Amino acid sequence: MQEREKYSSGAKWERVVGYSRAVRVGSRIYVTGTTATDEQSRVVGPGDAYAQTVQTIKNIEKALKALGAGLENVVRTRMFVTDIARWEEYGRAHGEFFGEIMPATTMVEVSKLIDPEMLVEIEADAEL
Repeated sequence: MQEREKYSSGAKWERVVGYSRAVRVGSRIYVTGTTATDEQSRVVGPGDAYAQTVQTIKNIEKALKALGAGLENVVRTRMFVTDIARWEEYGRAHGEFFGEIMPATTMVEVSKLIDPEMLVEIEADAEL
């Protein structure tokens, strides 16, 4: 079995639920559902779908860097949004980071996320 390297962002939910922000196994990195939170687990950009998506991707980038990768290594993202009618706001932010990388991407609407202020959650898979 390949070695498993884990990264924790320190989010308050990680210990309660029992998960890592990201896990690297061999040349693959899996970034769990990530939201627009700061170091104190506060939501950044309440009500602003674009700002939340930007912060979420920055959080993903931080996790990837901790495991020896960057956004350029992302091959797939999954976007869970609370209002699909705002897809252009989420998509514009995603495109600013991934427009040249062009990972496989999914966006689906969900009824809600763990905190009512959260509008978007993104998972990412990366390959080194």
